[in-house]
Amino acid sequence: LSCAAVLLALSYLLVGAPRLAAQESKVMGELKLSGATGVEKDAGVWVDGVYLGYVKELKGNKKVLLLPGKHQVTVRQSGYGDFIREVVVEPGQVQNVRVAMHLIPGARPPGVTAELKLTVEPGRAAVFIDNNYVGHASEFGGALHSLLISPGKHRIKVALPGYQTFETEVGLLVGQKSEVKTELVKGSIEQASSEIKEIKNQ
Repeated sequence: LSCAAVLLALSYLLVGAPRLAAQESKVMGELKLSGATGVEKDAGVWVDGVYLGYVKELKGNKKVLLLPGKHQVTVRQSGYGDFIREVVVEPGQVQNVRVAMHLIPGARPPGVTAELKLTVEPGRAAVFIDNNYVGHASEFGGALHSLLISPGKHRIKVALPGYQTFETEVGLLVGQKSEVKTELVKGSIEQASSEIKEIKNQ
């Protein structure tokens, strides 16, 4: 039921359905997330295992509407422990959650690195390196942004509900700069969501 609730909300968020009728809006509850720093604001959000986007964008026409009941909220950011909360959504009510991320003890970037730039549309898609969530695509594109990773072979996955998942493999040498460009193709919400749900931040 909880997964169906998220998918229902996603159908409104991603398919661009008309505004909810007054009767329907009274049934749904809103989940509102906030964070104090850029770490929290740029962190990825999962509700009941389904990726929705990153904290600072989930408002306005991308606000999170859920069916009443219990839902598990997981917020992830590379190098930080998962923030997990169980919330109870009430009809027509707003459930506020303040996100606080904490560094994983001993987590350090690799000593030698290669540089990977990602140019992805939509930029809000989740990026996974070797099945570990590292952020959303717009964090790693543009003139001043890239992802520093260890040299060698890596599996890149880019996923967003409502779109087909993009996967590729890169092999990088020490100090090498590489770029991956893709435009995600629209697909079913259920298909993309199930693929994202299988991935856990380790």
